[in-house]
Amino acid sequence: MFYSKRLKKFKELKHCFFSRKGGFSKGIYRGLNCGRGSKDKKKNITKNLKFIAKKMLVEDKNLILMHQTHSNKVKEIKKNNFQNKIKSDAIITEMRGYALGVVTADCVPILIYEKKKKIIGCIHAGWRGAFSGIIKNTILKIRKKSPKNKIYASIGPCIGKKNYEVDLKFFKNFIKKSKKYKKYFSKKNEKKKLFNLRRFIADQLFKLNVITDHVNYDTFKEKNYFFSFRRSTILKQKDYGRCISTIRLI
Repeated sequence: MFYSKRLKKFKELKHCFFSRKGGFSKGIYRGLNCGRGSKDKKKNITKNLKFIAKKMLVEDKNLILMHQTHSNKVKEIKKNNFQNKIKSDAIITEMRGYALGVVTADCVPILIYEKKKKIIGCIHAGWRGAFSGIIKNTILKIRKKSPKNKIYASIGPCIGKKNYEVDLKFFKNFIKKSKKYKKYFSKKNEKKKLFNLRRFIADQLFKLNVITDHVNYDTFKEKNYFFSFRRSTILKQKDYGRCISTIRLI
């Protein structure tokens, strides 16, 4: 379990970037796999999510997860809509007694807090979501509810630059949108670049005047602590687990 030093200072908050340690899953999912979209046994995922709910001190049904699709959609969770299947890549709420969760396996989990109106949120930010505006959309949705107030964010464990290898087509797609994006890439060889996803996301938050800190671990490298889509692909495994990051108002 990993924590943001900044978010931990707020006594009205409870949060955690969970590792894969512990849990009930076996085999390639060994540990605390919280990915409902994985091919792990449903009973194991259910047990793992019950464990998370217990750690977050909420009822099982009050641990709210998204159906994540690498989109730029943000949903606000209210009492009349949270039980439905939430198709989005970011959720925010003002409700107490509910934990918001995001699952990742190389993508970036971001936990958010706006102190004055007590708004919490979490974002699933892969390159697609970040590229298409998930971070900006989330912050603007919070600002619409609470203009000019400070927003805090913690960027959790994700794939590190040294292990995020991309092809030239990927690189050119970014540069097409803005030549300034060149700074997020370094050369690996004639056909491959290395992409700094963490910095790409951190800079977006900085431009939006969000006060940010990092829980800086490389999910690809730290195989004992994190699941990794890319590592599983390289190892030719049939599937992969997902870690969960959560936040709630006490």
